Amino acid sequence: MGLGGCIILIAVGAILTFATDWDMQGVNVNLVGLIFMIVGLIGVATFTSIYRRRRVVVPPATPVVDGQAPHHHHRDGYSDGYGV
Repeated sequence: MGLGGCIILIAVGAILTFATDWDMQGVNVNLVGLIFMIVGLIGVATFTSIYRRRRVVVPPATPVVDGQAPHHHHRDGYSDGYGV
């Protein structure tokens, strides 16, 4: 169940709990609405914790351009023109 489904459960539960005055024999509509809201909140908490874990960014490895190994420049003091 995604985040949208959890939010719908919370909304339906709130409607059943606070906006209705139905009396059904053998069913407590207020309790059903409360259960929907609790399940929706648990779903939102679970979804956000899983989503936060997936967002871990791993830095990429050193890129290799055109399939060649990276070039290392050896600076001995004489090859750059200043160490005559």
